[in-house]
Amino acid sequence: MLLIRSLIFSFAMYVVMAVMGLIGAIPAVLSRDAAYWFMSRYCYVVFWLARNLIGLRVEIRGAVPQGACIVASKHQSFLDIIMMMGTLPRPKFVMKSSVKWTPIVGFYAMQIGCAPVNRGEKGAMGKMVEDVGQKLDEPGQVVIYPQGTRVAPGQVARYKRGAAALYEAYGLPCVPAATNAGLFWGRNSVLRRPGVAVVEFLPEIPPGLDHAEFMARLEAEIEPASDALLPDPA
Repeated sequence: MLLIRSLIFSFAMYVVMAVMGLIGAIPAVLSRDAAYWFMSRYCYVVFWLARNLIGLRVEIRGAVPQGACIVASKHQSFLDIIMMMGTLPRPKFVMKSSVKWTPIVGFYAMQIGCAPVNRGEKGAMGKMVEDVGQKLDEPGQVVIYPQGTRVAPGQVARYKRGAAALYEAYGLPCVPAATNAGLFWGRNSVLRRPGVAVVEFLPEIPPGLDHAEFMARLEAEIEPASDALLPDPA
């Protein structure tokens, strides 16, 4: 039964994406505000579908960043991206360059000023920093996943230096974020499980730390907070 509900949910989610994406395409070209409006409303529809079809609720904890900052988040699932998009007022994601070619998603991502990165390209780090700088034409939240990919709940992956490069280049505060979204919406699973998916915004890291201190603090904030959202093994 859960599998059937999961398939119905996924089908409905992508149908709504196509319909809303097409309706909002021209307004999104004309106005970034319109692109944000359609994207945030889509997220709310996904939350409603998840709650009513799967029994999966979303919960945001901590102080939601409002001004210009870097949000460095644990990444476990497409769901935590949707939660960020539906919660932050002006998010811009650092994303894989291939995403910009994804139908609907890529179009809207580029309209709001996301920065595509080709991680295998020579000089990719410098280009990423430069591209993000070009997108900072208005205050917003630059969302980056410091491990560079989705990591299953409870697993460990090396933190890459992209978040530190942005932090050092632009002198912005950094808000770490934890999540447990992968428990309910796995990377390679069609099942969507009931429960409470959480994104938790953690205390802000002020600008001015050196590279090593920033990286150590970022990992020390995100990993224990994400682990604390997992079920008690006992």
